[in-house]
Amino acid sequence: MARHLVALSRKAPTSEDLSIIVHDSLEYIDGQSDLVNYGRKIVEHIILLRAKPNISDAEEKDMLDYLYTSQYQMRGILAVSLGRIEDPNTENFTHAVLMRFQQKDDIAKFHSSPYYYKILDEHGSVSVDFESEVEDDIIPLFRRGEDFNYGVEFMLLISFLESASGDSVEDALASLQRFISQCSSFIVQATIGCCLNHMDSGYSHAAVIRFPSFDDFKIFREGMEYKDMWASTFQPIVEKSLELHFTVDPVGNQLM
Repeated sequence: MARHLVALSRKAPTSEDLSIIVHDSLEYIDGQSDLVNYGRKIVEHIILLRAKPNISDAEEKDMLDYLYTSQYQMRGILAVSLGRIEDPNTENFTHAVLMRFQQKDDIAKFHSSPYYYKILDEHGSVSVDFESEVEDDIIPLFRRGEDFNYGVEFMLLISFLESASGDSVEDALASLQRFISQCSSFIVQATIGCCLNHMDSGYSHAAVIRFPSFDDFKIFREGMEYKDMWASTFQPIVEKSLELHFTVDPVGNQLM
């Protein structure tokens, strides 16, 4: 399959599409009472797919197109990012989807749609949900604007040992948050939180980090600071972890 075929061939939403989704979603979230002044509470919904081995380019495109355009068809979806996972992983996932919802009830509505359930069920999916918070502004909330049109999406899923103390888990997560803050000059956005469905997914915590370029992702992921942090604070108390990344390309570009 041609690299990035799916991501590059998605139909770009029109300005009317964007104005409708932003207007409707802002109207929707303004009605919520549990929002704090300095940020918006959101729920990140990660879908990991194992595409069937014989999937064609056309089938792959259709699969991801339907998932991507769901943000223009279903209320409550604030943003969607998806792509083909670039490196092999221990669980043989082939594609990853990030959907941002205003609240977890909206995720249940999404999965109750027979059409979308068929797509997810056909390709063997696992989902991970976690609550987080983003800046209270349209661009970071809806992941719109030039900074979100391209880059690398990095997903980190973690399951801690049952024997790990609460303090050691908090210290590990705090060290990750500090490191993310130190790297803020080359990170577009990062969310981290405790998984809502850890019994089903097998993971207790998750993080999603958007980088502006693959080079920035490599600086973060392959640098000694990250490796030292992981070895000293996470490795002794982690039962299992999964790191995935995929390239995000500008919507509407055509493969040349």
